[in-house]
Amino acid sequence: MSFSDLFGSGEHLRNLSHFAAIVNLAAVDGEINPREETMLARFARKLDISDDEYARVIEKPASFPISASNNVEKRLERIHDLFKMIYADNEMDNEEAELVKRYAIGLGFSEEAANDIIKRSVEIFSGQLNFEDYRYLLNKEN
Repeated sequence: MSFSDLFGSGEHLRNLSHFAAIVNLAAVDGEINPREETMLARFARKLDISDDEYARVIEKPASFPISASNNVEKRLERIHDLFKMIYADNEMDNEEAELVKRYAIGLGFSEEAANDIIKRSVEIFSGQLNFEDYRYLLNKEN
């Protein structure tokens, strides 16, 4: 058995850590609701989380450390995933806001950058885009 078989790849461990952060966000406001459960299952598939790992994370999500990335694009993707989970119930409460801020800093963003990203993400996910941003997103080439 190889070392990577015992401990998993670095990327998989980062995915597991990210999934645990998503579970923490889903559970921060109490019980995980059915819509959040559906999203968690979707994230588990996307992140290649096994059924056994899923059960372990659901049981103790705080036992998985945050894994930072040097790649800004990857960090933004992680933040985007978290906002999708936060807005599964169409609102962000204070506990979720604090947790996503701590997570953004844990990913490697400065406090100032984390605040800016979170502010813009809230505007986007809550539908508070100004017209210029809306137009930009509509006209943006994929």
